[in-house]
Amino acid sequence: MSLSKNQTKLINSLRQKKYRQETGLFIAEGIKVVNELLTSHLELEKIFLTETGIVKVTDTTKIIEISEAELKKVSTFKTPNKVLGIFRIPKTVSILNKGLIVTLDSINDPGNLGTIIRLCDWFGVEQLVCSKDTVDCYNQKVIQSSMGSITRVKIFYTDLKSFIQNSELPSFTADMDGNNVYKTDLPKEGILVMGNEANGISDEINSIIQQKLTIPRFGKTQKTESLNVATATAILLSEFKRG
Repeated sequence: MSLSKNQTKLINSLRQKKYRQETGLFIAEGIKVVNELLTSHLELEKIFLTETGIVKVTDTTKIIEISEAELKKVSTFKTPNKVLGIFRIPKTVSILNKGLIVTLDSINDPGNLGTIIRLCDWFGVEQLVCSKDTVDCYNQKVIQSSMGSITRVKIFYTDLKSFIQNSELPSFTADMDGNNVYKTDLPKEGILVMGNEANGISDEINSIIQQKLTIPRFGKTQKTESLNVATATAILLSEFKRG
């Protein structure tokens, strides 16, 4: 079989959030990532591959073999990696106000979001709550950088101010003038709010955060302005999980 015009059109359209929302579908590429998604709760719609046996598909009616040239036409990779899958976006469930919850305020970079999803998976954070203007978690770059962790972390998009104000959990954020995270007793449950790459969290959200934490600088010159948001998230999650 070959790639039809309609299939090509669909795959290319799924690069845009608008069409992912309209169709309820998203794309994933590469043997490792696609295999991770295939062994998860996600529903496979269609899979396109250049050779058989490279991924674990139980329903062979969903497999379409295509040429490397055809895959290159629809791939977002400079060097396509043998397989592209179309999956259904899972139905949303309710946020549970318990445990440690990471919350993101206006994160723009897909790579940062993907890395933070992986960090949540690594540190056992089951829920990630995002502001409505945070990059879409089903963006293909987020899918790639999350490396399958998106199947194990529940992700929500909601009004952050309302969520934080209505939660009984204590709220924390990173702030240069906050308390030294290494000298602060941190609870097992809470909301950790991380902000935009350039501007941090918004004033509106900042005004309702209960506790500010800082990761102290140890360099001699003390001239480093800030940490990447994913790096800061990793350090803070490590401290929350230390006890």
